[in-house]
Amino acid sequence: MTERWSDLAGRMEGHEHVLPVRVYYEDTDFSGFVYHANYLKFCERARSDCLRLLGIHHHELHWHASGGRMGFVVRRMECDFLKPARIDDILEVTTRMLAVSGARFELDQIVSRTRELLFQAHVTAALVDGAGKPKRMPEELANAIELMISG
Repeated sequence: MTERWSDLAGRMEGHEHVLPVRVYYEDTDFSGFVYHANYLKFCERARSDCLRLLGIHHHELHWHASGGRMGFVVRRMECDFLKPARIDDILEVTTRMLAVSGARFELDQIVSRTRELLFQAHVTAALVDGAGKPKRMPEELANAIELMISG
């Protein structure tokens, strides 16, 4: 099934991950524009798919060999809403990893429509254990993210 839908998780372009997103009716509000919170959903999907293409799978983190449940949480997000998107627009969410250290990593994400910048966010995410406490990233996870940063 993975080969049939090999592009479902987007694509890597150099040091960036690009995920196409179509705007559906459910993504818009009464004005006909994308509801602001949905940009966060688009970015969440892109972060998850970026990690997936790096070989980091959320379901595997749940029962990681290094000692039980863990998962990523957003610790901080700074957003700029620049221009609106509308129903049927084809958007691209571009994710660029910036740094990885200890339990956290930082990245920038932009949402664009035909190279027109609509939304941008700077995100700090952290790895936490089952109790919600920060957990140092296992070496293979940190290395996968570092590889995307450095190429």
